[in-house]
Order: sequence, then structure tokens, then C-alpha cells
Amino acid sequence: MNKTNEELSKLFSGIKNTFFWSLKYVDDNEIIYYSENIFEITGYTGEEIKKFPDRGNLLVIEEDIQNFKKLFIDFANDPTMGFLKLEYRITRKDKKVAWLEESVTVERNQEGKAQKYFGLVSDISAFKEKEVSLNGLLENYKQLNSSKDRFISILSHDLRAPFTSILGFSEILINEPNLSYDERLEYLNYINESSQNQLQLVNYLLDWSRLQTGGIRIEPQRLHAQTLVFNCISSLTGNAIRKNLDIKVFIKDSLYIQADERMLTQVITNIISNAIKFSTEGKTIEVSADTFNENFVEFIVKDEGIGISDVNKIKLFKIERMFSTEGTKGEKGTGLGLSLVKEIIEKHNGSIWFYTELDKGSEFHFTIPSSPNTILLVENNAIERDLYETVLKDNFPSFHVIGVKNGYEALNHLISQLPSLIITDYELPLMNGTQFIQSVRKEDKGGKIPIIALVPELSENVRRQYQMLGIDIVLQKPVDNELFSEKIQLLLEYQ
Repeated sequence: MNKTNEELSKLFSGIKNTFFWSLKYVDDNEIIYYSENIFEITGYTGEEIKKFPDRGNLLVIEEDIQNFKKLFIDFANDPTMGFLKLEYRITRKDKKVAWLEESVTVERNQEGKAQKYFGLVSDISAFKEKEVSLNGLLENYKQLNSSKDRFISILSHDLRAPFTSILGFSEILINEPNLSYDERLEYLNYINESSQNQLQLVNYLLDWSRLQTGGIRIEPQRLHAQTLVFNCISSLTGNAIRKNLDIKVFIKDSLYIQADERMLTQVITNIISNAIKFSTEGKTIEVSADTFNENFVEFIVKDEGIGISDVNKIKLFKIERMFSTEGTKGEKGTGLGLSLVKEIIEKHNGSIWFYTELDKGSEFHFTIPSSPNTILLVENNAIERDLYETVLKDNFPSFHVIGVKNGYEALNHLISQLPSLIITDYELPLMNGTQFIQSVRKEDKGGKIPIIALVPELSENVRRQYQMLGIDIVLQKPVDNELFSEKIQLLLEYQ
């Protein structure tokens, strides 16, 4: 190693992500030197790389090698060039890929022929990763902006379109006094139908926008899946009757979910409404739900309708490709419904997908977090807690019993999962029974979780305190096991 290389080696010894190399020609022989830092970047020592063919250029990955060699050959053969900068990737000894930046200077003789090279190489992998990430974000923002432009273009058309018929028919009603009753009724029906569709479009748009911006807060609660579906079908009974459609429901009575009732009602109603819209007369629609895995319930809405074409499949759920297809009896739609449905389901950490075949029907599947049957028992006395747990497990084997010793432990369980029933003692450490129930109601805003209070002395004053908190069942300790089970059964039946 000559004096210059020795001095440079000392200078670069503390820099782990940069190394240098020098190459000179003496009597047509190459004398090459690599600084020790090369090991930090490549995993190879300078001596190992010297033994590689082509001065280790084979470390450059295949996609970059041709451009790398061309640039270097052009640089070496052009007597006017004195500096070259390269960026390329190499395969390290540990098989990982690293991005390098190499700056090369050259000394030439009077004929312009290269006599000596000096290269400074830096690992720029971290920079490149950020660059790739930023480019990805930029591309994503470009697509979002393009989607927004398409969406606004479509929306502006759909917001204006209904007013053509609304204004047209209203002008006829104003300017044509001799219209018959039937004609007036027909025009008024057109106006009403267009207005209803327009209102639905605006409502969907507002809900979608609020979900995007966090203006609507999802407030999950324990819901009875079967009841929720029947309520949704009830609101659509008229549409089904007009087409003579049979809607069948296959959902176990014991199935519960954890969801925002208003939001999920919108989801189920929209999907069943679409099934009705695209079914022909006399067909059947099936709505089912069952356990998907330990955390989710899967809902399926299956129809025997006209199906969805390949062209329209890719448009579903995409707000920027909003489109609407008329139903089998000319029913109108907004084109925004399924985009909103997808947004609501994903806000619940669920997923939605579908299967369809033209002229045979469609199946829409979606998942929603489940709410297992659990009883939360809050009792400080370990002996009594064990006794109550035994009674509960013997009489309600389909329920998972969670026993805790104070209100704070119980509230930690409530954060992740609302139980089917809470049984709480009044004499608790850290917070008493009424304070605990007040905290429960902050989590259970609708007051849907039934609660049984256990008290050492049942006075009228105590009963009033609990009634003000919405607790109707207050039992005095020690509790008779038969009465205890009877009251629990009563509450669970009315959930």
C-alpha cells in the first residue's frame, strides 16, 4: 500500500458506509487497492474481491450490469472525460441487495489514455428505500387525485341529472291546467321518485365523506344478528312483495356481533335491497350468517338474479367509478351504495367480497367482529366468586365466564369486548358497585348490556340508586342459587 492509500485508509477508517479503491497500470499490469471499509458494505474483504473476475464487477446485479459496464467503458475511452458518477445495486455476501453510489476520477497520459483511477463508493440503500417509498406515495397521491377528479366529474353529472325530470314535469304541472288527474299523478310520481333518489344520493355522499374524515364515530355494541337482519328485511318487505320474492333467513338465535347498529343496518339493508332490485319475479333470496373464525361472523346474501357482468365487476366498491344499473323492473339507484358499504365494513375491520354469474345470481359475503357469549363476574371475595362461577358454568354452559376481583380489571375487559351480561358486587375495592356501573355506561352508551347487582343489604334507598342507573335486578347476598339462575335466564332471554 502506497503512502497516499495509507493516509486515505486512516481518513476513512471511521466511516462505515463508504470505501475507496484505486487502480493504476504499470507495465500493462493492474495494481488495485480496496480500503478496509469495503467489508462493511459488501461483506467481502478487499483481498477476496481481488480474486473475483472482472475486479468484482460480478457483484453488480444482472439488471444493472450492462448499463454499468457501458458507462464505464465509454468513460475510459473518452479522453475528454475526467469524472463519472454511477448508481447501481450489488448482491452482498449475505445475499441482501445494497444500493451504491460510485464517484470515479481518472488521470490520463498525453494521448488521453487512462493511467490511474480513483473511486469513492457509498452505500445509499437507506436513501433509496426512502426514495422508493416517496415515489410510491407520490404515485398513490396521483392516483387518488385522478380518482377524485373522475369522481367529481361523475358526481356533478349525477347531481344535476335528476333535476331535468324534476324541473320538466313540475313546469308541465304549472303550465298545463287541463291535465287529467291520472296525468298529474303520473308526473308527481316521477318528481317524487327523482327526489327520493337524489336525497338518497346526498345522504350516501355525506355519510361516505364523514367516514373518510372521521366525522362519524363507529360505536360498536353487542347486537343480536338475527334480530338485526329481520329488522332490515322488514323495511324492504314492500319491495319484495311487489316482485313476489321469498326472503329466507338462516341465522342461529345464539349468534351475536359487535358493531355499530345504525351503520350495519345500512350495510345489510343496502345489500338485500340490491338483491331485490336485480331479482326477477318469483325468485328466492337467502340471508345467512355463521361463525367465520374465532373473531368474526360471516354474513351472506344470495340471490337468483341477473348477476353482474365482467365489465361492471371491477367498478363495484370504487367511489371513483360510481355507476348505477336499473333493476329488473326499472328500479333506480345512486351508484354510491356499495362504496359506502365497503367503507363501513372496513371501519369495523371486516372484509367484503362477492361471487356472481350472469343470469344465475350473485352472492355477497362480508365479515363483522363477533361478540361471543360471555358473562363478566365482578366479585372481590375469592370464595364467593368461585361459587358463582360454578353456578354459572353448570347452568349456562354455552357462555364463557370471566371472573375478576375489581372494577378496574372488569373495565379492561370491556375495552376489547362487551359481554352478554355483567354481574357485580356492591362492595368492591378501588371503586364500589355503583361507580363501576357508571363507568360501564360510558362504554355501553346505549345501555344494552344487562347488569345484575349483588348487595349485602337490600334497602329501598339502595334499590333506588340502582334503578337510577337502569339496573332492575338487585339481589341480596347470600343469593339463592335457584333464584340467581332464574334472574340470569330472564335477562338473557330478553337480549
